[in-house]
Amino acid sequence: MSPIPVTVITGFLGSGKTTLILNLLAQLPPDYKLALLKNEFGDVAIDSQLAASQAISGVQELLNGCICCNLTGQLGDALETLRATAQPDRIVIETSGSAFPATLAMEVNRISRETCAFVLDGVMSVVDVENWQGYEDTSYSAKVQAQYTDLIVLNKCELVSERRVEDVEDKIRDLELDVPTPIVKSAKGRVDKDIVFGLDAKLAHADAHSLHHEHDHNHSSEVEVLSVTMSAAGQPSGVDLEKLEALLKDSSKDEIYRIKAVLHASSAPRSSDSQPASLPSAMDGNGRYILNWIF
Repeated sequence: MSPIPVTVITGFLGSGKTTLILNLLAQLPPDYKLALLKNEFGDVAIDSQLAASQAISGVQELLNGCICCNLTGQLGDALETLRATAQPDRIVIETSGSAFPATLAMEVNRISRETCAFVLDGVMSVVDVENWQGYEDTSYSAKVQAQYTDLIVLNKCELVSERRVEDVEDKIRDLELDVPTPIVKSAKGRVDKDIVFGLDAKLAHADAHSLHHEHDHNHSSEVEVLSVTMSAAGQPSGVDLEKLEALLKDSSKDEIYRIKAVLHASSAPRSSDSQPASLPSAMDGNGRYILNWIF
């Protein structure tokens, strides 16, 4: 049996990784099985509820730690669980933006050598062109991602001017090594599947010694995750979506990257493409929706 290709998608909170993955699903044949392995800080599992409601064969989570540091020992078990339960044609690893792609790639390669069940297919980094301020104002791991990746996706291009997109691209190009990393532009997380799947993973052959010692293993403190549960005092009538939207728009994007929640609403909210959202049959309760708000 051929090894299962593994695609790694990295990017900071709110860059649009989950949306990009869901858009890729729509381009796959009906019988194609894609499994998802998620890693993000905190105990919030909203992303997996979102993914499980779509056409994904299996979902595994690695929470409360960076997948390239203290969770590396769990990666093999998670991949093996997906292989056994979902029997996927491909596994996508969606990581927190602080995850170091070279270290993660080497761990996938180690698992591949030991099991012959997986093969690293490529590493992709998603950049939010609306909110990205350049490498001077972000963490060290963000700088490294741009250099050790197979594809960079400039997302949310529909929200900014062409000049802004060009400025972001120029800043990324300033950090390029001998071989330029391909850059593609995306609106609302839409990228052709043929661009993402089948990358020539240069990290698959990365030298372990030259990459491992450069990584800062204390970066989990860069992001704080807060989980809150709120209940109605009486009979719940549903959230007022107009008031909720006004509240979210008034929030500071300098302090909050993303809000995800499960909520009850009396009417169907708009999805990201301004169409009425549908209620997945797998969700329990009438009027229950998943909120995915990116600042």
